[in-house]
Amino acid sequence: MSFVAIVRQPINPSDILQHVGSEEDGANILFVGVVRNHNDGFPVKGVRYEAYEKMAKSVLEEIVMEARSQFGTDRIATTYRIGNLVIGDVSVAVAVSSHHREQSFLASRFIMEEIKKRLPVWKKEFYVDGREDWTEGLTPPSVLVTEPK
Repeated sequence: MSFVAIVRQPINPSDILQHVGSEEDGANILFVGVVRNHNDGFPVKGVRYEAYEKMAKSVLEEIVMEARSQFGTDRIATTYRIGNLVIGDVSVAVAVSSHHREQSFLASRFIMEEIKKRLPVWKKEFYVDGREDWTEGLTPPSVLVTEPK
């Protein structure tokens, strides 16, 4: 059973991990994305993520459904935070459990790459020098994503 959420409150990674796992699984993994203190050589003090929440949740659900189908596990939990965040805040968490680790790693990587490509979320960075700037979306470099054997 999958869990997907777009939230405004802080994300507790342990809570996300609680949505996955079963006695038949040998792998439980958790990816946590956090706000870093720099971008393109400039010090950052925080960010704001904005989204049309209903659309963002729908796209996130589609991504998770694709991962379920491609990697053979329905034990996936993904939460994305919008609003104002500061350095160190969790912006996204993806938990996956499966029979074997390869499925979990590949599914998690797939979800994160697709979030970067498709999730309708806009990011504004707040720099230490007082500047503010909406960042341009970047398509992540191609990665080899294969189905588990």
